[in-house]
Amino acid sequence: MARYVFITGGVVSSLGKGLASAALGAVLQARGYKVRLRKLDPYLNVDPGTMSPTQHGEVFVTDDGAETDLDLGHYERFTGRAANKRDNITSGRIYSDLLAKERKGEFLGATVQVIPHVTDSIKQFVLDGNEEYDFVLVEIGGTVGDIEGLPFFEAIRQLGNELPRNHCAYLHLTLMPYIPSAGELKTKPTQHSVKELRSIGIAPDVLLVRCDRPIPEGEKKKLSLFCNVRESAVIQGLDVGSIYDAPMAYHNEGLDREILAALGITDAPEPDMSAWNEVTTRYHNPEGEVNIAIVGKYTGLKDAYKSLSEALTHGGIANKVKVNLQWIDSEVFERDDPAPYLEHVHGIMVPGGFGERGSAGKIEAARFARIKDVPYFGICFGMQMACIEAARNTAGIKNASSTEFGPTKEPVVGMMTEWVKGNAKESRDDKGDLGGTLRLGAYPAQLTRGSRVADIYGSTRISERHRHRYEVNMDYRKRLEANGLLFSGVSPDGTLPEIVERTDHPWFIGVQFHPELKSKPFEPHPLFTSFIAAAMDQSRLV
Repeated sequence: MARYVFITGGVVSSLGKGLASAALGAVLQARGYKVRLRKLDPYLNVDPGTMSPTQHGEVFVTDDGAETDLDLGHYERFTGRAANKRDNITSGRIYSDLLAKERKGEFLGATVQVIPHVTDSIKQFVLDGNEEYDFVLVEIGGTVGDIEGLPFFEAIRQLGNELPRNHCAYLHLTLMPYIPSAGELKTKPTQHSVKELRSIGIAPDVLLVRCDRPIPEGEKKKLSLFCNVRESAVIQGLDVGSIYDAPMAYHNEGLDREILAALGITDAPEPDMSAWNEVTTRYHNPEGEVNIAIVGKYTGLKDAYKSLSEALTHGGIANKVKVNLQWIDSEVFERDDPAPYLEHVHGIMVPGGFGERGSAGKIEAARFARIKDVPYFGICFGMQMACIEAARNTAGIKNASSTEFGPTKEPVVGMMTEWVKGNAKESRDDKGDLGGTLRLGAYPAQLTRGSRVADIYGSTRISERHRHRYEVNMDYRKRLEANGLLFSGVSPDGTLPEIVERTDHPWFIGVQFHPELKSKPFEPHPLFTSFIAAAMDQSRLV
């Protein structure tokens, strides 16, 4: 039977609860255990799909088409296990499902309440489908004390009593701030956070205390005393040079050992950390560096492109180089010449996005890359803008545009109304809800034999994850290909474009899907590996 570790947070948000969960999962996996990670989000949105990326960060998409919290990306990158729609749930989804059942009369007239109906739904979600796993790590979003999180804390409190002895442990992540004027690390915020947690019936087994300097033994003893936690279970979470240092750092501090002890496991095999040692060695000992410009519209919050920035780092690890990221708001190029911003970079990345704002700047970035022979990687919206740029400036279609921006006589990019997934036809219209109306999840693609992308993948058949509502119009394929833009990847039935590449350029590729979602530090995505290699070649020319 699976053992459960519930990860909660206190004091402030953004302490790295998701990373800590992922790192713990990675170390337990390195010990030979099968690990699953799940995320409970207290917000009332049904899923993150319609939330602003500048507030919530990126939407991580799974193979089975779920729009999930970005922490699931950390889980995948650290463990290699593909997440699915049953690994993330929100209050909105729980309430939506419960109210639908109530409307159908499934509760037989009973009063529907938070306890037991909401908490039972949460518990059912946590426990469902874990038969094959040794450990299930469950992260609760937000911080203890948040009113919207109370049903989740109550549910995991109940599970602590309902699961067999030694099958449940609680890990609480807090902050230990340093006060310069006093010259001290302060334990009081952690004490108050644990007091709040204990007031709702949960006693943490292990404390993971984030800090920017080592915690003196006196402060550890104080935390142990006032938080009722064994001193050995007070784990310091020091800042590290890379998130990929976290698994080894937490292991060296004894985090996994204390979690196992809390679960009554004393004979666990030692972890094999060789893969993580290789990753961190490559990361911290680069043999060169490249500069990559990311021309996007959500650059105000780097988490909006979290998987993208990590995938570029993975490409650097694969090539043993440091990847320096230059974040550029695409709207800048709507008023300024892009040359001063881009003439010294070794590669240009234009990521996904929605809406017309900033699109003209992305088109300018694609034009600069094409004319100056700078490696270009367009993802989703970035591919569409590259196609519009090519249509306008090489194929002579001056009015080329996207129906996403309004009516146009030359819809080089248009809204998809129907497509095939598996053996079923799916359809959408532009008057439907925004949530859940995109082409989501993994779809296969057929690559042109002998094309650059076929060589990069080492295959003519691939599967990648999608998240988009608009598509490049295949009616323009012949005119674009006649001017050097090859449609080198299409859906198996030939109706949907998946990849374009320039045959007259050192490295110019646009993809309709999101390859960054499948990249891992110990298994970098081939497109990012190749892109960084091309940037290395460019660095020798600049």
